[in-house]
Amino acid sequence: METPPLSSTARPVFPFALESAVLSDVGRVREKNEDSDLIMDEFGLYVVADGMGGHNSGEIASRLAVEAIRGFFETAATDDRLDKAFDSYRRRRTAGQSRRSFDEFRLGRAVEAANLNIFSTAKRFPQFKDMGTTVVATLFVGARVYVGYVGDSRVYRVRGGRITQLTEDHSLANEYVKMKILRKEDLPRFPYKNVIVRALGLGERVKVDTFYKESRVGDHFLLCSDGLTDLLSDDDICQLIVSAESARSACAALVAEANNRGGVDNITALIVSLHPEGTQVGSHLAADGDSTVTLPIAKRS
Repeated sequence: METPPLSSTARPVFPFALESAVLSDVGRVREKNEDSDLIMDEFGLYVVADGMGGHNSGEIASRLAVEAIRGFFETAATDDRLDKAFDSYRRRRTAGQSRRSFDEFRLGRAVEAANLNIFSTAKRFPQFKDMGTTVVATLFVGARVYVGYVGDSRVYRVRGGRITQLTEDHSLANEYVKMKILRKEDLPRFPYKNVIVRALGLGERVKVDTFYKESRVGDHFLLCSDGLTDLLSDDDICQLIVSAESARSACAALVAEANNRGGVDNITALIVSLHPEGTQVGSHLAADGDSTVTLPIAKRS
């Protein structure tokens, strides 16, 4: 059964208590932090974006992405255009196409809106030409977690002491692995492992990958930038999350270990832990002091 659209007053009901925390750090090498993050516990929405360092104003692009997604969810409940767009999507869907629920459709549209906001801003302000960002977003609705992403930032799930990468990198390295040109064990030595083949902001349209997984009490979901995963293995990440006392301490341990190993890029770790319903939990946001930027917002047409 599909989850119905939210009304102007409705909020999602979760069969768990969601404990969330995020820590973003500039690292040991970069001069500024081009990562951005978003926690909206009231919507069950969590986002990490990694501005593209090889392009202009990556920190602007990542912040535009998370703010566009925030704005989309804040206005979508009272905007019937989303309902109409979903009805149109269902009518246009051809035989054999996968069927997305309203919530998966909504998350995908939010990421598409972020892409258009970045692209439109870059057109209006030449100094931001070719800026881009990756993005990963999770949306908890009932017992499901919906995932939408573009680029090589990642979402992991830790369950029962085991870690699973839920997203698939939109990177040149991963394309080579799929084509069997490159072996996974050769990835650390591959000179172009940080070249991504898909990002927000580089075109008027972008393909957003979306899917959902069933979640359960005891799960931990990690959203992170590649400043973490380039330095820590999946097993390292799993061990630090499992041994931590809270989502907040897990974020701190992950960032600290990445810095201990060189901190060659910005590092962002956002964790959502699922506890039994009624557990008293909270949100914890912590970022380095380089996180405030002025955003030129593109006008909505």
